[in-house]
Amino acid sequence: MKIKLYILLLFSTALFAQKATVFIDTTKNKIGAEFKLTIKAVVDTSSKVVFPTTKNFGLLEVIRSYAIDTIKNNDKYELIKKYGLTQFDTGRFTIPRIPILINNKPFFTDSIAVEVSNVVVDTLKQKMFDIKPIAEASSSKSWIWKLLLVLLLLAGVGAFVYWWLKIRQKKKIEAEAFKTPIERATSLLNTLEKKELWQKGEIKAYYSELTDIARNYIEEAIEIPAMECTTAELIEAIRKASQKKKMALSKETIENLEQVLRQADLVKFAKSKPLDFEITEDRKKIEKSIIILDKSIPVIEENQDELLLNELQRKEQIKKQLQKKRKSRILTAVGIVLGAIIGLFIFFVITKGFDFVKDNILGNQSKELLEGEWVYSEYGNPSVAIETPKVLKRVDLTNTLPKEGLALIKDMQSFAYGSLISDFYLMVSTVNYKQQAEVDLSNALESSLKMIELQGGQNMIVKQEEFNTKQGIKGIKGYGTFSRINMLTKTSSKIYYEIVLFSQNEGLQQIFIMHEEGDQYANQISERILNSVELKVANE
Repeated sequence: MKIKLYILLLFSTALFAQKATVFIDTTKNKIGAEFKLTIKAVVDTSSKVVFPTTKNFGLLEVIRSYAIDTIKNNDKYELIKKYGLTQFDTGRFTIPRIPILINNKPFFTDSIAVEVSNVVVDTLKQKMFDIKPIAEASSSKSWIWKLLLVLLLLAGVGAFVYWWLKIRQKKKIEAEAFKTPIERATSLLNTLEKKELWQKGEIKAYYSELTDIARNYIEEAIEIPAMECTTAELIEAIRKASQKKKMALSKETIENLEQVLRQADLVKFAKSKPLDFEITEDRKKIEKSIIILDKSIPVIEENQDELLLNELQRKEQIKKQLQKKRKSRILTAVGIVLGAIIGLFIFFVITKGFDFVKDNILGNQSKELLEGEWVYSEYGNPSVAIETPKVLKRVDLTNTLPKEGLALIKDMQSFAYGSLISDFYLMVSTVNYKQQAEVDLSNALESSLKMIELQGGQNMIVKQEEFNTKQGIKGIKGYGTFSRINMLTKTSSKIYYEIVLFSQNEGLQQIFIMHEEGDQYANQISERILNSVELKVANE
């Protein structure tokens, strides 16, 4: 009796070591809402579990099949599979017992009763609105064209600023490069009159410029430090210079010059305000005094060599000034354009967000691949027909295989886009073996994962589920993440991968996709690629 009881206990332990349970997030929901059904299977690490792929559980429609989560607990695996269910009729419904295959043996879950209720709509309390007009769909390409137009406009503005500064500065340099001091003084007096300072009430500024013109001329032509002298010192210095240089200056000329300089001192320091006619007379006295001073200076005849040398020096000075101004113009124009570009960049970041700027202005390789012209083609033997954003190029992967594995292969063809260190990598590979034998897809997946680890993949997370093509051909799909180390920058990035494997006759077909985790455009590319997969029968 004890022996029978012991055998019964062993049988019970073996039976319940592998079990499946089911639970649901809610038993009451609105019409069209999602019931989230969860099935948990606790099995040994060597067990093979197959969850159902049906489109309906009883009268409830399966609207979403979630990926399988795997949790390792000591020597057991907890496999968690979730389904999204819905019903568009009201009433009470029963989710029947669901079969789970564990090592090809069916295990059934418990049935669950759920209730679907209608949505109450009160049109009397709810505001009614007119139908909105048709809105034009915004295109990222239109933004690119607008950005190009803005950049062209900014470049035009920069070119105009450069041209305007060039003309303005060239005229200024030519105006400044006078042959004689009297030419400079006469030109500056004319420029001062054009400013109309005293007519605008700026009498102090007018007298300051007027006397500076006279003092600069005297300093340059008669070689007197006029800018540093007081009015009395300057007049005395002129009298001495006229005697020393034998200048024919009348007493009236010196007195007129002194009178204007003292009038300027009163305006600048005593806040004196001369009348309009007095200001006009002072300007005429300054101009007349400068002309008389210039004519009274004895002329020293220079030989032709000295005149030529002075002219060459003058031209060289103008050339250097032009070069200096040219650099200033370029820097100014570039600064304006760069400032406008930075301002535009900040404006888009604030109004549209950094993701918009990154995708449409800075450029996003994954987005460009997704929106580009796709190619539908067949690769390998037995061939894999697949749609890809770029044509895949033939690559040789035989040097990455171990010798014992390579000895079993009759033919291997591989095609890829990108590389294992690029932002997006896609590879399609087909293998024919020398001996006909059933290919264990789980072992093949394990080998592919080991190859990733050999290439430097770390902290690998692996999930596995069944994969079906549109033709109904079944395979397996391994997916998850791993850490990739950049050997140059010593930085780590998280990579998402998907490996789909099929076995036909003596052949193995593999699709490998890899990209940075969180890249929404790369996720859409992967989904489109895998949805397009079609398999062909191997050629004899």
